[in-house]
Amino acid sequence: MGDTRREDTELMSKNIAVIGLGIMGLPMAKNLVGAGFAVSGYNRSPEKAKALAAAGGTAAGSIAEAVAEADVIITMVPDSPDVEAVLTGDDGILANARAGTTWIDASTIRPDTAIELARQAREAGLKPIDAPVSGGEQGAIDGVLSIMVGGEQADFDAMAEVFDAVGKTIVRVGPSGSGQTVKAANQLIVAVNIQALAEAVAFLEAYGVDTTAALQVLGGGLAGSKVLDQKGQKMLDRSFEPGFRLQLHHKDMGIVTSAAREAGVATPLAASVAQLVAATVQQGNGHLDHSGLFTLVEQLSSGSGDSGSTRNVA
Repeated sequence: MGDTRREDTELMSKNIAVIGLGIMGLPMAKNLVGAGFAVSGYNRSPEKAKALAAAGGTAAGSIAEAVAEADVIITMVPDSPDVEAVLTGDDGILANARAGTTWIDASTIRPDTAIELARQAREAGLKPIDAPVSGGEQGAIDGVLSIMVGGEQADFDAMAEVFDAVGKTIVRVGPSGSGQTVKAANQLIVAVNIQALAEAVAFLEAYGVDTTAALQVLGGGLAGSKVLDQKGQKMLDRSFEPGFRLQLHHKDMGIVTSAAREAGVATPLAASVAQLVAATVQQGNGHLDHSGLFTLVEQLSSGSGDSGSTRNVA
């Protein structure tokens, strides 16, 4: 027991840098602070770093400053080019992190990009792990994210306490890039479920049933899902404050369809829903939660160029 306590104390004393303090990154960083880690955070919008500082972390003025003394670096930024810039820029991780540092990329990016950036990180003496997450803003706040991890087994094992501070279901799914592949599959399933739920809600409303009661009974049967539990009421209320923005899901569906095409895998539902997501974004609704797919379903169902939900979205 004595050795275990010493190992835990040693790990908890390590410094963690979090790059990207948005809807997901900030609550993850706060949970790391709450778990006893010393956390330094950087965000292009300084007020997010100030929010971390108010929670007990440290606000860094640059990526270089954040990662200089870090033992673990976590990146949570929007897209593949953003991750590449954070890693390879003059102010970035490769130029400023110490050899032996573990780099965990929690962003959702292309699997092939993840593999290439992991190669560059290893050549620079870092330990790369791709670890995209699922669970949305509430999952990040509650520290119960599902984390799909690609990387070396030993590197994954060494980060157990770090992952435990932000997630609940944490699984290594293979070598570098595998986490991103599984995340792409996750985003496919979620998008199709949201679209199906949106169509079901529009159908129920058209027949004037008690929709709250309907979703309750549907949620208790085979149609039940986390998507129904978390997104159904948003659709009923026409309340689409972003827990995960449609713009980002649009990007993710591009990853899914592109990777599927390269692998020769037929994904007709993914292709169809990707087009519906794209159309919703093109209507100017990319800032909405991805449950905002309902706005397009309602618009198509009404036969009008303008729908009640579009007028009333948050």
